[in-house]
Amino acid sequence: MRDKIRQSKRAEVEQDVCVACGCCVKVCPLSAISIKRGVYAKVDTNKCIGCSKCAKECPASVIMITEVSE
Repeated sequence: MRDKIRQSKRAEVEQDVCVACGCCVKVCPLSAISIKRGVYAKVDTNKCIGCSKCAKECPASVIMITEVSE
């Protein structure tokens, strides 16, 4: 019998257009996002649960919630 592949969601930041405002950092309930070198936001995929709070808060609309297989 084949194992069922579990689908989950994760946030991804378009780093080349991120303005590093920090809004996503403030709303992330698991502290999965940090600002790197004051230039862009980076998501820790081990912590992110794909709740989409960061994507809704992002004023630049550069955070996407995507499906990933685990």
